[in-house]
Amino acid sequence: MIDNNKYDVIIIGGSYAGFSAAMALGRALRKVLIIDSGKPCNQQTPYSHNFITLDGKKPSDINRRAKKQVLKYPTVTFVEAKATAVIKSKNAFEIETEKGEIYTARKLLFTTGLRDLFPEINGFAKCWGISILHCPYCHGYEVKNETTGIIANEAIGYEFTKMISNWTKSLTLFTNGTSALTEEQTEILKKNNVAIVEKQIDYFEHNEGKLINIVFKNGTKAAIKALYAKPPFEQHSFLPQELGCEMTEQGLIKVDALQKTTIPGIYTAGDNSTFARSLALAVSSGSVAGAMINKEII
Repeated sequence: MIDNNKYDVIIIGGSYAGFSAAMALGRALRKVLIIDSGKPCNQQTPYSHNFITLDGKKPSDINRRAKKQVLKYPTVTFVEAKATAVIKSKNAFEIETEKGEIYTARKLLFTTGLRDLFPEINGFAKCWGISILHCPYCHGYEVKNETTGIIANEAIGYEFTKMISNWTKSLTLFTNGTSALTEEQTEILKKNNVAIVEKQIDYFEHNEGKLINIVFKNGTKAAIKALYAKPPFEQHSFLPQELGCEMTEQGLIKVDALQKTTIPGIYTAGDNSTFARSLALAVSSGSVAGAMINKEII
């Protein structure tokens, strides 16, 4: 082990939370290494919204600008690689990458995000982030008043449909099978002119990710411009769990208000530890984590 591979903080996962934390730490004169594999969950999303000063910019452009600004700080280094193993010793963490490189740090920050698990419906993955959307605050304005659907069922289908009704009145809930809504929920949606379609979906007809029709297994179609969905997810990296970090019932990494995990010396920021998935909130949590890590080192 050479001294050049020893850091105050190693950030596993770049992107918005990671670069935000790295900036706070670089400005605090900390020697920081960012290890990132270059596979953000929003890599297919054409434009980012609801992020002040950068509204409507491409996520890749925001990421590139962030990286350039952060690496101006001489104590911050970036390595494009995937962290594959972490060993915790008494006073440090030893990280190994897929390339066999080994680095050590006093503190560890995971900004590794989440991996969405798409349903096995042809066309869903191609449309994700383009016309199949997860968040109305991020994308709802761009599809306001369009023919819109929600693919969901049970309580989440009901609540999500109520929310989206703020952006459009041309709204249909697609339960993709028998509806599990209560009679009361069904009645409320119908009173508000929300159609409920229980037919099973065969595939999504689209043009380069832009929805045209939902095609059902019985051969019928429903024209659609935008569709909201909340697919299940898993952690993009399982290293925090392997290190013993406690998880929530929902599969997120448990943190306190200062972004600390339940394992001393390990912090997280961004999507891996919150349901609020947005660039602005990822940047905010990264900034908090960076400052709190520096405070702990001091």
